[in-house]
Amino acid sequence: MTSLLLLTNALQPSTEVLPALGLLLHSVRVAPAEGPALVDTPGADVILVDGRRDLPQVRSLCQLLRSTGPGCPLILVVTEGGLAAVTADWGIDDVLLDTAGPAEVEARLRLATGRQQITSDDSPMEIRNGDLSIDEATYSAKLKGRVLDLTFKEFELIKYLAQHPGRVFTRAQLLQEVWGYDYFGGTRTVDVHVRRLRAKLGPEYESLIGTVRNVGYRFVAPEKVERAAAEEAKAAAAKAAAEPLTRSEQPAVTDVSGEAPVRPAKR
Repeated sequence: MTSLLLLTNALQPSTEVLPALGLLLHSVRVAPAEGPALVDTPGADVILVDGRRDLPQVRSLCQLLRSTGPGCPLILVVTEGGLAAVTADWGIDDVLLDTAGPAEVEARLRLATGRQQITSDDSPMEIRNGDLSIDEATYSAKLKGRVLDLTFKEFELIKYLAQHPGRVFTRAQLLQEVWGYDYFGGTRTVDVHVRRLRAKLGPEYESLIGTVRNVGYRFVAPEKVERAAAEEAKAAAAKAAAEPLTRSEQPAVTDVSGEAPVRPAKR
């Protein structure tokens, strides 16, 4: 049985969006077709997106889901007329007509989860993001070739975040995924470990773990960190260039008669 997450704003999602689902023995959970709804929604084997209406908004949602890395196949449910609007830049793995029968739906779900399993099995034991490399086999992390002295939980935390770059996790989600269901400590534990991780990453790379205010944390791709640092340096240089010259730095005034340059008198 496959765990499905259906993103839709329909009033009767099970029978309205994809009627064939009602004839299959899959676990279907429904959530609003909005990006923020995924923060508090548990993971799924496959995400189904209702694309029968408002295609521009659905396209943006699909691209958001792909950029945040849900870690599972993304299937779009559309009408026959909506097929013409779907292109590769939507970031979806497959499409389904809302009139598809149970056999077709079952086959597409089976293929989607099968491809995901093959990809997972072939994935390397090493996670690389810019200058950061995480080796699951040796439980070690390196930054620019320098081994980071991490505790087991610090390693597990940065590994989990790096496996889902850009995706925002609440403190409760991180506590559940990294510390486990049987951990009885509070979410403050996550904040403490994030602070220690940032200290070990150093000032240049501490922003790899980004804070989303009132929500939680996410792993920021290294290229975005470097781009932000470059933009900050550029802005600082522009500000410095725009500042007016001090009196001592003002250029000398040259007499047109050819006399020696005369500087403005100090008051």
